[in-house]
Amino acid sequence: MQQQDLKNRLKQFAIRTMKLANALPRQNRGYLIGDQLFRSGTSSAANYRAACRARSNHEFISKLCIVEEELDECMFWMEVIFESGLIKKELIMPLYNESNELISIIISTKKSLKAKKS
Repeated sequence: MQQQDLKNRLKQFAIRTMKLANALPRQNRGYLIGDQLFRSGTSSAANYRAACRARSNHEFISKLCIVEEELDECMFWMEVIFESGLIKKELIMPLYNESNELISIIISTKKSLKAKKS
């Protein structure tokens, strides 16, 4: 996948996580969980964009690790959302699956870059 394509995909993911966060009930737990989801969803896209400006492969891989962590955190918060009954699981699964696919792409990219270094 090309960098620009992944940038766009992560930006769309960020927008979708923002919409999910806004759809949560406006009670304390909905607000707090939504804030965490919002932050990790948008952070994954922003950190990938920063990774694309890395000055070395080492820096690029390091920033990809942050992207992976943020995407995994998104998955955690989505699990909390549907397991607590805030929103039905079937409504969240497409976004959840997208985060899992994005993690796979990031991991694959890191492995490829590490293999080239060896």
